[in-house]
Amino acid sequence: MKKLINYFTKTEKLLWSLSVFIIVLSFCIFDRENYLTLAASLIGASSLILSAKGNPTGQALMIVFSIIYGIISYQCRYYGEMATYMGMTMPMAVISLISWLRNPYKGKKAEVKVNTLKAVEVIFMILLTLAVSAAFYFLLKFLGTAYLELSTISVATSFAAVYLTARRSAFFGLAYALNDIVLIILWILASISDFSYISVTVCFCMFLANDIYGFINWRKMKNHQQRDAACF
Repeated sequence: MKKLINYFTKTEKLLWSLSVFIIVLSFCIFDRENYLTLAASLIGASSLILSAKGNPTGQALMIVFSIIYGIISYQCRYYGEMATYMGMTMPMAVISLISWLRNPYKGKKAEVKVNTLKAVEVIFMILLTLAVSAAFYFLLKFLGTAYLELSTISVATSFAAVYLTARRSAFFGLAYALNDIVLIILWILASISDFSYISVTVCFCMFLANDIYGFINWRKMKNHQQRDAACF
């Protein structure tokens, strides 16, 4: 237990504790019924703080979160979110988990080796993201998805995020942060008709803070890994 506590910095402990506190508080105030939402939020927050440190366990938790969040999205008729997380984020999290486990930094299982994408791959990712988003647009339109345009943007940002995660790029946190903003808007709109969904909105606000931290920390990880490499 002591080793686990020392694994996280004071900033990370504060961020995780604050996330859990606000998530539980918002659940007690605005919901108090949908424990599935509470479970997803707590698992998601734990996943993000571990992923921010480059720990593969974060991706294992993301698989669980994707399944639960997909169920919640289905209940709210956000078929775009359901399709994205169940059909894209979850399988990509599996791929990311395998990729992270296969690429530890200097044999450290708790820290993945940060990768730098070449310009050609970035262009490929952008084109692939556009193609996936276009395909999902027509699928979501056929399914009668609520807020079609926003849901399509969510698909685009989510796909870019999972691609970057699987490729171990420091920019995956930034892509997820953009996705969080879209989701915050979507769940605010859902909260207008069902007050209990405010707790989900609050959850993604905390996810936004965690993803921004993740991006910052991965940049630091990349710098220190490059400095170590330069010493040899």
